[in-house]
Amino acid sequence: MSDGTAVPLEPHEIALLGEGPRAAVTVAVVDLHLRGLVEADLPGTIRARVVDAVEAVEAVRPPSPLALAVHGRLRAPVEPKALVKDPDIRLAVALMRIPLAEAGLLRYPLLGATRAARRLVRELRHEHALPTSRRGLNDHERLLLVGLHGEAALRRLVPRFALRAGLVRRAEVGGPDLFKHSPRGTGGVGGGIYYCGGGGGGGGD
Repeated sequence: MSDGTAVPLEPHEIALLGEGPRAAVTVAVVDLHLRGLVEADLPGTIRARVVDAVEAVEAVRPPSPLALAVHGRLRAPVEPKALVKDPDIRLAVALMRIPLAEAGLLRYPLLGATRAARRLVRELRHEHALPTSRRGLNDHERLLLVGLHGEAALRRLVPRFALRAGLVRRAEVGGPDLFKHSPRGTGGVGGGIYYCGGGGGGGGD
């Protein structure tokens, strides 16, 4: 069994190790948003957009199996917190856990993060600090930051979608002045990487 230190990880896997299944599903939702495949619907809900999904998927790297499972659940508006209870999404999360456990990043039988996994997530958070703004980041970098920093990254990188979709509470995004002064960014992110996959296009918020 590996100690997990050299395992290439995707953002949703990092989120699972750091904060659990709901964080992984949140990364999948943001991934679909950046691809233009989901949108905020009724207040606090999301649903699949009416687009040519095949064309959208072929334009960038393929979505993860978890993102595909989430997309399949969004034919009608859904609260993000309900997604983690969906049987197909729970199965996708369970299948995610298998290679992570085999790599020594999750413990049997309860599948909590191992010491190696916690150390790796800490190192990645230090190496990929949350930038002061979102300019210059490609989609994959945004997903990595959301996987590492959770709600703080949602507020910084996709604030309007996160608020409208119910991924964060209104007070967490910027209070009553949010719609008067929507945040815009001017920075970037650097450092080494432990994840795999290329950068996507610059999806808007």
